[in-house]
Amino acid sequence: MDAVTAIELEGLVRRYGERAALDGLTLTLPAGATLVVFGPNGAGKSTLLRVLATLLRPHAGSVRVLGRELPKEGWAVRGQLGLLGHEPLLYRDLTARENLRFHARLHRVPAGRTEEVLDAVGLARRGDDKVHTLSRGMVQRLAVARAVLHDPALLLLDEPRANLDPAAAELVEPLIGAASGRTRVITSHDPAGGLAEADLALGLRGGRQELCAPARQVDTAAIGALYR
Repeated sequence: MDAVTAIELEGLVRRYGERAALDGLTLTLPAGATLVVFGPNGAGKSTLLRVLATLLRPHAGSVRVLGRELPKEGWAVRGQLGLLGHEPLLYRDLTARENLRFHARLHRVPAGRTEEVLDAVGLARRGDDKVHTLSRGMVQRLAVARAVLHDPALLLLDEPRANLDPAAAELVEPLIGAASGRTRVITSHDPAGGLAEADLALGLRGGRQELCAPARQVDTAAIGALYR
């Protein structure tokens, strides 16, 4: 794997008991590119993100992320990953600002960065409000702020615009969109929108790789077929 390759999978298998949640995934993603992963619920999309995030170990095959082999070199890449999952990974009884300061200490990020990202997601005025008092959309914006707080090289985004109205989605776009300049892996149920921001499209069904091709070579009908 060379220096311009961000992710390389070869025959990746991940099981839950006897069921293969991921069954033989093989792909290469260049640094700076965006992989969008499509498929119905249970297809293996979130499992793939969790393997890349070092939260799950593969049972077979090889996984390299940012030049490091997983899981044995996971320690070397965790600080370079930004994960935005279905769970916001926030402490509900802490304020928005306290949550970000906690994560800033974990990543040894200067305190000023906390205020910078709070402002970027439009939550500076709600920074001293506890998370459980915030709306779902605000919590999602705060989760975005947490994910990018340490300026990660690779973003792992599980339906990142869920719970965001159009104005909020536009607000976080500079942080997690193509303009961020980061390598991204995004799960999506939106064929047209997902393909529009993808460099590489991956289609999963039942854990198997049904398609993997440059996004410009894939149409929405091919994505729609995954759901039938």
